[in-house]
Amino acid sequence: MGRAFEYRRAAKEKRWDKMSRLFPRLGKAITLAAKEGGPDPETNSRLRTAIQNAKAQNMPKDNIENAIKRANQKDMANFSEILYEGKGPHGVLVYVECATDNPTRTVANVKSYFNKVGGSIVPNGQLEFMFNRKSVFQIVKSDAIDLETLELELIDAGLEEIEVTEEHIIVYGDYTAFGTLQTALDGLGIEVEKAGLNRIPTTPIELTEEQLVDVEKLLDRIEEDDDVQQVFTNIA
Repeated sequence: MGRAFEYRRAAKEKRWDKMSRLFPRLGKAITLAAKEGGPDPETNSRLRTAIQNAKAQNMPKDNIENAIKRANQKDMANFSEILYEGKGPHGVLVYVECATDNPTRTVANVKSYFNKVGGSIVPNGQLEFMFNRKSVFQIVKSDAIDLETLELELIDAGLEEIEVTEEHIIVYGDYTAFGTLQTALDGLGIEVEKAGLNRIPTTPIELTEEQLVDVEKLLDRIEEDDDVQQVFTNIA
């Protein structure tokens, strides 16, 4: 498990460290958020989160501002967000969240990625019971943050669990509590490094390093697609 875990983490970090793909993906998230809820992050919690996530990846301020402005451009009128569910090699289940102006192109591409590794797309909703959708907030660990106080302050806002790692404090809540948790953290003056709605597997599976190599081929293909925004799996 140790080597396999390290391999998975290193591979994921390598993929998401490709700025040529990461910045456009973050920019699209900002644009879609502004299109849906308006250009003011103070009144649009989704936009505020998208901006936080972009800043965490050192996305330039000009890029962020341009992404917000694009929300009102004509080419964004036909953009929609689409979810695909699939089964890959070695019992891996995959959620693929996309933002596209051409669903026909996107579904054809995603299907081809699964088909090439012997997997398949499944009807939406089939994997729902295998994942929990959670609000997740990543905070840089600091001596100024008292965990007991933080927990007490966030319980009424929808807190379910707090996880502490070497460098971070991670706050979990139901996906419906995203706004209230974000508001509570803002009220406490705690800066969120990264936040989002994540799909967390109810029964994670562990794979060998060799099995992970097979799965990474699929995930690489999916995440290289310009229409793909996020990918979640049931890998531990």
